[in-house]
Amino acid sequence: MTEPADNREDAPPSERLESVANDGPPPVVEIAPAPPPPPVVEEPRKPFIRSVGSYIKSYFAEEPLTLVTALVPMCFLAIALYTRHPRTNFIFDEQEALLANPYVRSVADPASHLHWLDAFRRDFWGLPHDRTIGSYRPLPDLVWRFFWMLGAREQSPFLHHWVNVLLHGLNGALMVLIAMRVTKDRTVSWLTGATFTAAAVVTEAVSGVVGLADVLGALGALLALMSLALPLWAMPWAVFGSTLIGLYSKESALCIVPLVPFACLLAAHVTHPEHPRRWLRMSLCALATFAAFIFYVEQRRHMFPASIPPELTFEANVGKPWLVRFYHGLLRWYAQPILPKDPLNNPFVDATTPQRIAGGLRVYARGLGEVLLPYRLSGDYSSPQEPIPARLVFPESVLGGLMLVGPLLLGPILGAVAIVRDARRRRENPGAPIVGIPTVLVAISMMWIVVSYFPVSNIPILLPTVRAERFWYFPVIGSSFILALLFAKLLRYSRAHGRATVGIAIVAGFFLWQSVAARAHANDYTDDLVFWNATRKAVPRSAKAHLNYSVMQGARGNLEERAKSNAVALELAPGWPMANVYLGDTLCRMHHPDQAWPHYKRGFELAPNDPNLIALGLQCLWDENYYPQVKEQLGEMGAASRNSWLDFLQSDMDAHGEEHNGVDPKYRPRNYNEGPKNE
Repeated sequence: MTEPADNREDAPPSERLESVANDGPPPVVEIAPAPPPPPVVEEPRKPFIRSVGSYIKSYFAEEPLTLVTALVPMCFLAIALYTRHPRTNFIFDEQEALLANPYVRSVADPASHLHWLDAFRRDFWGLPHDRTIGSYRPLPDLVWRFFWMLGAREQSPFLHHWVNVLLHGLNGALMVLIAMRVTKDRTVSWLTGATFTAAAVVTEAVSGVVGLADVLGALGALLALMSLALPLWAMPWAVFGSTLIGLYSKESALCIVPLVPFACLLAAHVTHPEHPRRWLRMSLCALATFAAFIFYVEQRRHMFPASIPPELTFEANVGKPWLVRFYHGLLRWYAQPILPKDPLNNPFVDATTPQRIAGGLRVYARGLGEVLLPYRLSGDYSSPQEPIPARLVFPESVLGGLMLVGPLLLGPILGAVAIVRDARRRRENPGAPIVGIPTVLVAISMMWIVVSYFPVSNIPILLPTVRAERFWYFPVIGSSFILALLFAKLLRYSRAHGRATVGIAIVAGFFLWQSVAARAHANDYTDDLVFWNATRKAVPRSAKAHLNYSVMQGARGNLEERAKSNAVALELAPGWPMANVYLGDTLCRMHHPDQAWPHYKRGFELAPNDPNLIALGLQCLWDENYYPQVKEQLGEMGAASRNSWLDFLQSDMDAHGEEHNGVDPKYRPRNYNEGPKNE
């Protein structure tokens, strides 16, 4: 008998269930339990060090390269290498730049007549144009005034200094981004930023508060280079603004005016491969930098008029060759404030022009050596550490000449080769990848090193300082690109030949050397005593280093050590009035006025118009009751230099000594670590 259709196994479930329901209760269907899920096997946890290493590797190799991505490691590196001790005090030029700067300090004085925009009517030290010593840098003064307003005042320069550190990290991050936009190579980009940030030769600019001018000036230069990647309509405006930032920060930012258009010309096909428009971009870029320069000069001439040096006047140039007249005419228009000329700070004051050039080339060669292998960094190189060269031709002057002229010739040639190769590539295969990018970068960098250093080399004009490591902040921008390209090539070559460890060891050794040298030199800025102790050891023939070390010892009451170091300074610079007077002052404070008097007398004769030195000596002679014994000699010395400060102060003390208990207080010199007595 056949089974009803509803109960067939092949019937639909709904039909079978309905049939069963009509016939009786459905059979019980047992459902097998689901199989248990497979056991979860936990992956072994990586050791902490391996996890951190993996994260760091992915950060540098995979994270999108943005400003924030580059900023974090560069700022941490700058903080690690250049941060001063939190209890540091005001060192060297920081005394004048901050403590004695009337513009900066006036923000805390409600009765002050100085306002924010008066930064453009004052020099770097807060002095008006008729009292200036030559430096016009409004932006650093604005920054210092802002932080002084926030409370960073006499207690410590630490916060002011930390601005330099963080801005240096920002500059390092911009170097990473510029290298990435040009080379599209992450290895080269990170190496560029690290090489710049860790360059030990820039320690003075980063760790010293006064170096803010260099750091801000370089920021303007780097922003101008970044602007070259902008669209054609925006690029000139960005270059104009960036150039002004540099110029208002430091005079040496003048190098932006020729260098950024040169970089624009060579790199147009790299930054804008689809539409290079090389000559148009370069023309607009040059127009922007020159417009910024003219605006800066005219504004400075209007708000900060400066006296013209006698040798630059029109009358002094009558009958001279046309090239000399043209050059001096440019300097007259530029209206550079008269720079101080002190043979102690720059012995080239007394050198002939050929000697000055030879000495400048020697200093340039030594500076290049410090960029590559810093072995003796110092905050001061005053006389006789860098003396006038005895002859014009010697190994360092020859090497300096080759390294100065060679890049000026080779850079444009390499640039022309890159432009020709790019034009040929576009004709033959418009879609082919860009070639010769390292050549472009090397050409720009070579020119950058030379042109940015040349204005501070003492070769074109005489500067107040013979040598300073902060002068290398701009040139290190160029050297960092070249070194990064070399390191990247070395790493790849060694890896390709199975010797990756060798390449890594060489590059790591370079960075280790730079980092140790930078950190060690930053430690010199712990306080003023540590600074000058380290300086006198680094440059043992610097009279200023020994004298300032003696002053720091004296400020701490150690007169015996002060006398010893002061004697060394006097031996190195016997004709230095300060060394003579300060040694006399040391002996006088040790209650030996009879031994002090010969040194006072010599110093007064050498500098009868230095009110600070004369007031210092006269006051101690008065305090030690020795003034009556030398009163007659002082009168004769004053009579021999009529209308001098010596004549005035000695006569005033004769008349009012009892009333003022010595020198009139308003003529006494400022104490160490003390602000200005008046405007």
